Amino acid sequence: MIVISHGNGGDFRSHEATARALAQAGFVVAALTHTGDNWRDQSRATDVAQRPRQLRVLIDYLLSDWTGRTAIDADRIGAFGFSAGGFAVLTAAGGEPDLGRIGDHCRAHPAFYDCGLIAARGAPKTDQTWVHDRRIKAVAAAAPALGFAFTRQGLSGVAQPVQLWRGENDRVLPSPFYAEPVRDALPRPPEYRSIPGAGHFDFLPPCSARLAELAPAICAPTPGFDRAAFQQTFNRDLIAFFRRTLTAPGVGR
Repeated sequence: MIVISHGNGGDFRSHEATARALAQAGFVVAALTHTGDNWRDQSRATDVAQRPRQLRVLIDYLLSDWTGRTAIDADRIGAFGFSAGGFAVLTAAGGEPDLGRIGDHCRAHPAFYDCGLIAARGAPKTDQTWVHDRRIKAVAAAAPALGFAFTRQGLSGVAQPVQLWRGENDRVLPSPFYAEPVRDALPRPPEYRSIPGAGHFDFLPPCSARLAELAPAICAPTPGFDRAAFQQTFNRDLIAFFRRTLTAPGVGR
């Protein structure tokens, strides 16, 4: 099974194409809408500790109460997240970010998206209790938010295989403050994918005409980059990663 965590202001449909590709490849796939951090409700957009807790609640429900639970191998659960969702899956898998780093980061980079959100919604508490879920055996994170908050000590608990993605033209969470600190701090080298020309939102599927009208910032094409073609490559590589890591000998033992 793969659980999916969307980015700030998204919802369970944000990665529908990826979810469908994973399901067609044989995975049970579940995507949630994060309470207080979705396109309808931003009241808890910077309460980042809620996200891994909600992922654990989702997994609990699917394994215990969902009518299709017998189709799930509880020893083979993976997680995919984008942006704030990338942060969520890393923390759910065992990461302990140091949110005390946010102050210096945002004083130095007040124009960055995350710092603008924090200025508008308030900074998260630095003395968080992080919820982890050891049932997560593999993690894929694309353009993870707050990557600078992870140190080697903070990621020492993430022993699972990790596939890590960044767009080289990401202007929302720009280099070298987000994906690179995660890459360098993980205890085992991740499968690292740095995509030439890709912007932040190119990890989302191409928008419908209606969505492009409602959310032009998310849907505007990155000059010179083919989002539709990339999505096919992206989904294929995610499937290959989860097949390797969740079916390998010893997974779940």
